Amino acid sequence: MVQAKVWILTKHFEGFPKDSDFELKVEELPEPKHGGNLTLRSTVCLIRPFSRVRMKEGDAMIGTQVAKVIQSNNPAFPVGSHVVGRCGWRTHTVSDGTDLIPIMPEWPQDISLSLALGTVGMPGLTALYGIEEVLGLQKGETLLVNAAAGAVGSVVGQIAKIKGCKVVGSAGTDAKVAYLKELGFDVAFNYKTVGSLEEALKKASPEGYDCFFENVGGYFSTVALPQMKNFGRIAVCGSISVYNDSTPQTGPYPHLTMIFKQLKMEGFMQSRWEHKHPESLKRLMGWLKEGKLKKREHVTKGFENMPAAFMGMLQGDNIGKAIVAV
Repeated sequence: MVQAKVWILTKHFEGFPKDSDFELKVEELPEPKHGGNLTLRSTVCLIRPFSRVRMKEGDAMIGTQVAKVIQSNNPAFPVGSHVVGRCGWRTHTVSDGTDLIPIMPEWPQDISLSLALGTVGMPGLTALYGIEEVLGLQKGETLLVNAAAGAVGSVVGQIAKIKGCKVVGSAGTDAKVAYLKELGFDVAFNYKTVGSLEEALKKASPEGYDCFFENVGGYFSTVALPQMKNFGRIAVCGSISVYNDSTPQTGPYPHLTMIFKQLKMEGFMQSRWEHKHPESLKRLMGWLKEGKLKKREHVTKGFENMPAAFMGMLQGDNIGKAIVAV
């Protein structure tokens, strides 16, 4: 019988998460005797801010991982194969195969499987669909992206450069700004140290912005929207500036700006285009192999350190994708 370690949310977050909000439990898992069942062992877990807002007390923490099949009665998932699954913060999982995605068979041996949680996974797909399906970004346009050194933002900027666009990115440390410049961003600045966010945005692109890939929300969004060009497009992917608020933020409100500039703002999740995932992942892998997409991972070792990695990510400790190597 397999023992699984599982992180449970013991108390709903009030403001910023703390250690006492989490509890590590041990479960005995049944053997996968039923037809189609299999047992997975986690190898890498993805740390996402989205988990912050979609949890209930007593539930296992939600999340995505790369896992290895260690027992199987399912011919679609043979022992020794790897999958991406929404198994949560668990070391082991019994599954019937539903919602498991096999790692693409042509995955190169010299590329880490952890990138199936990043550049060639959900964050990469989010970046690609936000740019192509929501923004419709065109060659020669100017794109603004905040949280630009994160798992999604760093891919957003690079894809925009592949498409021949000017890219302006903001991040919260000088090290992250230096990383954005390594990635080829035309302008990158530290929003925490500039004297005026409004002036920094104007200086970076005096003519304004055609498109805005929004990961932050709150004050940044309030300042950025008036910098949009007429008929500008905004893809709303995240709002990390408000995730830890115990009291919801209020105004100012953007409606008049949106009316006068005739802006289009659309929230989205990558799952809307799930039917395109196989082809999209091949494109992302192709760009990676060609050197057009660079990647960086913030790796925390040890399943017992999942809460610390999660809280560090919410504080902006990571450059690129935050993962835990189990």
